[in-house]
Formats: sequence, structure tokens, C-alpha cells
Amino acid sequence: MTRQLRLELRRPVSFARRDFVKGPSNAQAIAALDLWPNWPGGALALFGPIGSGKTHLAREWAARSGAIILDRTSPDITAAAGRPVLMEDVDQGVDDEALFHLINMAAREGGGLLLTAREAPAAWRAELPDLRSRLNALLVAEIEEPDDEVLEGVLKKFFRERSIRAPKEVYPYLLRRMERSIPYAREIVKRLDEAADDEQRPISRILARQILEDDSENLDLFDG
Repeated sequence: MTRQLRLELRRPVSFARRDFVKGPSNAQAIAALDLWPNWPGGALALFGPIGSGKTHLAREWAARSGAIILDRTSPDITAAAGRPVLMEDVDQGVDDEALFHLINMAAREGGGLLLTAREAPAAWRAELPDLRSRLNALLVAEIEEPDDEVLEGVLKKFFRERSIRAPKEVYPYLLRRMERSIPYAREIVKRLDEAADDEQRPISRILARQILEDDSENLDLFDG
């Protein structure tokens, strides 16, 4: 019997606040963003692990504040004058002079600056002494590693995006055993969906155990 090709229907990415999964691990970041436009010096550095939701929150803030989004590799400083600015992945490399000027401009009327990164500003490279002092003075907000509330919420979201209603017992089983990251949550939902389709089985705790055990065996082989 010929297998039918799977057609994955992708929903448009939404950066709306209502689509962000909230929990204790990101509460500080949300509260800090909601202080806008009353950030000291007009600037905030938002940092946290890959896939933790920095871009979602940053783009929601940009839409709400009317911010221009600058490319860190070639920031157009003149376009940023007199308006809020978002720049992402700043710890991955940005010109010192450009970042220095953006931080200074943030405090001016109509300005503002949201910077995202994986690490806190104290760990960013800065060869310009004046920039280092500015970075040390930035208001910071951290998104921590996801807690159970956030992980369960994103699992449900990823299942929902695939029009899947997973049994309730799947969630606590995964939460106790899976890698605690949002990218992995997305990946395991994808693999559960594909395995259920390939094997013509419903998504269940047994199928989740099979996938997690496969991961563990592959990791053992790699470590060996």
C-alpha cells in the first residue's frame, strides 16, 4: 500500500502577547517590558536561553511601541533617531560605536532601546571603555530556563498548532523526562506527530516513552 505524503500546514507566526506562554520563569521579563516607557535611561536588555521567547516578547514590544528593528550587523543609526529601537542577538557581535550611540539616543525624547541576547550585558564584548560603563548601567531582565508551567503550556501550544489533542497523561510524563528546553519541546511534538502518522498509532504515553528511550540510547552511543 502506497503511503500518502504528509502535508504540514503551518500557521502564521504570531507575536501577540496572548500567544506567549507565561510562567514564573518569564514573569520578571514581562514585568520589565511592561514598565515601558519608564525604563531608566530608556533602555532594557532582555536575555535568556535560545528559544526561551525573547523574540516573541521583543517583537510584541516593538509593535506596541512603534519601534524600528535594526540589523545588528549593519545598524542604521540615522533611522533610529527620535524613535524606539529593537536590536536582537547583540551578544553575537555588534559595532561598539553603533551600540554606544544607540544607548545614548535611547534617553532622548521619543527614543527607547530594547536589546536581546543570550547572556547578560556584563558578558558582552565591549572594547570601548565608555560602552562598557553604559552596558554595566543597563536595566536588565532575564528569561530563565522554562519551568513546568511554561513547558506544559508550550507543549499544548505545539500540539494545538498541529491540530492534535494529546491525552492528559502525556504531559506529566514528558515533563518528568524530557530535556527542559522549548526547542526540544517543539521537536518532540513534531516527532510524536510523525511517529503516530507513520505507525498509524494514537499519540500516547507509550509512544512518548519510545521516543525518549530512542533519544537516550542514541545519546549513550554518542557518549561511548
